Amino acid sequence: MKPVLLTAVMLCLVGWLLPACAQQISKEELIFLTPEWKGERYPDGRPKVPDAILKRMKLVTHEEAWAVLKGENFKYQFAGGWQQINPDSVLVGRAVTATFMPGRPDVHRVLDKKGHEKDGRVKSQNSWPIDMLTKGDVYVVDQFGMHEDGPTIGDNLGNSIYAKTGNGIVYEGAVRDIAGLKEIGGFTSYFRSYHPSHHLNNPDGELNTTLVGINHPTRIGKVMVMPGDVVLGRDGGVIFIPPHLAEKVVKTSEIVRLRDMFGHQRLREQKYTPGQIDSRWSDEIERDFSKWLNTYIDRLPVPKEQIQDYLKNRTW
Repeated sequence: MKPVLLTAVMLCLVGWLLPACAQQISKEELIFLTPEWKGERYPDGRPKVPDAILKRMKLVTHEEAWAVLKGENFKYQFAGGWQQINPDSVLVGRAVTATFMPGRPDVHRVLDKKGHEKDGRVKSQNSWPIDMLTKGDVYVVDQFGMHEDGPTIGDNLGNSIYAKTGNGIVYEGAVRDIAGLKEIGGFTSYFRSYHPSHHLNNPDGELNTTLVGINHPTRIGKVMVMPGDVVLGRDGGVIFIPPHLAEKVVKTSEIVRLRDMFGHQRLREQKYTPGQIDSRWSDEIERDFSKWLNTYIDRLPVPKEQIQDYLKNRTW
């Protein structure tokens, strides 16, 4: 059995995840799987990291985020090797996850029937997760690397996704209508490949994909992605930040950014040597840094309130 398929099947065999393989994960299950998040949630239980944190996240680099996550023992949060739309832009948002598996007619038929009759869903399965998207979301899809006859997203669904979220996608598979997708100005997206074909969705005829889960744990590259994870896509890669660590990642990044600006300025002024700046700062340099923050507080690329909070909590 292929590793990707094996992973999804094992998730479905776990008792408390069994319902999620046939439908959207329940609120209780999602809260159970994200116990360290203590903040606001969507009605379905998905963690809702504040918009203010998402805005500040756009200046965070992968190196800064990765260092914080590794220090918290989250070792597998980065996925690289993507093709991109709008590669010079930064993608930030809250993950809504979807997991597709190779098409199987019997399973597809019962999920289709349940989705249409019991859950009130319309159209084909590839549109179901998109109907749930809200502003600030990022649609994160495990399409198991499907290429020919695999794309479930083209320019029509791309426009719908962008209208709902103001964001793009992270897509472990192929997309189509690439020219049309590039015309959507802010559709910053990461995908594995491009193919002009489209997915086949008829369980009584041709079928190659079946949607097995919405908003439950999915896999992108070597990353387990949870609904509500903060997606940070930039510089050719995507990192997925657990909600409870998002604020720490942002604050750490801002402190590093400010210390780098101060250090570079003082080096240009030749006030300190590279050895002094590259090693642990002396109390004298730390005091100089605090004075520098106060002097330039209205001109720095970090919100004034955050700098004031940082200065208030310093111990030197």
